[in-house]
Amino acid sequence: MGKVSVVIAAIVVAAGIAGAGALVGQGIVNMRSLDRFVTVKGLAEQDVKADRAVWPITFVATNDVLQTAQQKIEDDTETLQTFLEAHGISRDQTELQNLQVTDQLAQSYRSGPVESRYIVSQTVQVSSNDVEAVAKASQDIGKLLQKGIVLGGQGYNAGPSYLFTKLNDIKPEMIAKATANARESAQQFAQDSGGKLGGIRRANQGLFQILAADGAPNTTETNQINKTVRVVTTMEYLLED
Repeated sequence: MGKVSVVIAAIVVAAGIAGAGALVGQGIVNMRSLDRFVTVKGLAEQDVKADRAVWPITFVATNDVLQTAQQKIEDDTETLQTFLEAHGISRDQTELQNLQVTDQLAQSYRSGPVESRYIVSQTVQVSSNDVEAVAKASQDIGKLLQKGIVLGGQGYNAGPSYLFTKLNDIKPEMIAKATANARESAQQFAQDSGGKLGGIRRANQGLFQILAADGAPNTTETNQINKTVRVVTTMEYLLED
């Protein structure tokens, strides 16, 4: 190979190395720019009120004669329905559920004498959109005891559950508020660090939570009419020089 060919080959190799070095250098710059981002969280809360109440009311009757215990249950059911109607809860908002009969003499694990052979339990479930009416009725339930109705039984629920069923109606607005809150935090961070806030690198909506409004410890939100809906979004924004 002549000297001219050697020189040309050397120039080509040098140009290739320089080009590759430039690409690698640009890649490092790009990698560093991708590493420049900030992760922030945005919070949105909204106070809401339950729009549906579900209240299973269980009561029992006992007797040595099954028919007598059953008749007591039927009488108590009518008394309960009348009580509910007096509080604005119609019969079409109630449903008979879980009629159970226990023969204590048939229990293999029993010990000692049995006072009443049969235990009959009945559940009447109230389902209503009038949560205030259900709340007032539950607060007045002592009148049922005065009428001789024995509340309780296996799986007995002492009070109503209050539900909020319109979460989808408020989701868009709450997500917008949480996202705006997150961007405000990211903007402040970028300003404090001497940079500019770029576009969104990654976004996570987060989970919606329905909490007891007063935030009391060991309080179940289903036991309260007033609630707080909360969502926390996680956003990653690029930072620009």
